[in-house]
Amino acid sequence: MNFFKKNIIYIVLIVVLSAFALIKPLRDFVTEQIAMSPTVQKINNDTTLSDAVLDIDLKGINTNSTNVKNLRGKVLFLNFWGTWCPPCRTEWPTIQKLYDLRKDKVEFALIAMQDQEEAVRKFLKDNNYTAPVYIAESPLDPKILPSAFPTTYLIAKDGRILKKEDSSMDWSKESILEFIDNVTK
Repeated sequence: MNFFKKNIIYIVLIVVLSAFALIKPLRDFVTEQIAMSPTVQKINNDTTLSDAVLDIDLKGINTNSTNVKNLRGKVLFLNFWGTWCPPCRTEWPTIQKLYDLRKDKVEFALIAMQDQEEAVRKFLKDNNYTAPVYIAESPLDPKILPSAFPTTYLIAKDGRILKKEDSSMDWSKESILEFIDNVTK
């Protein structure tokens, strides 16, 4: 009995370490929460958008109405923008050029957010833009809801996020075209 009293701290430490080593859910929790090292499953969940997340009814402005889920046959260029957003307006010519160059390889859905349909129609007409534009008619899942505008996702057929951009960029530059060519082979 004296042995246990003197060595209680060591015994408890051995029991706790053994529990971490032998109990997989506990080990995963410690790895993910304390060591800040996410599991492969968590990484996949964070980088893959399910059908439920992409279940967004869209009203077509210059194209037919659809649901984002229906656009998953190819790589999807999903852009959230607004006519009221100067960086969005700045990147539009490069999006149109990308659309003209890669519409045979990529599905496009540009969703006007916090915008009036008339303003969107006028913007498209005034600039001769033809990339498919929509207004969301159903709520967006928090996993995809943009916190900045523009926000663009390139999404693989299986829902994996290939690229996410939370700012304006040149979508017609050669590196983007090569990237799209590589992921659509």
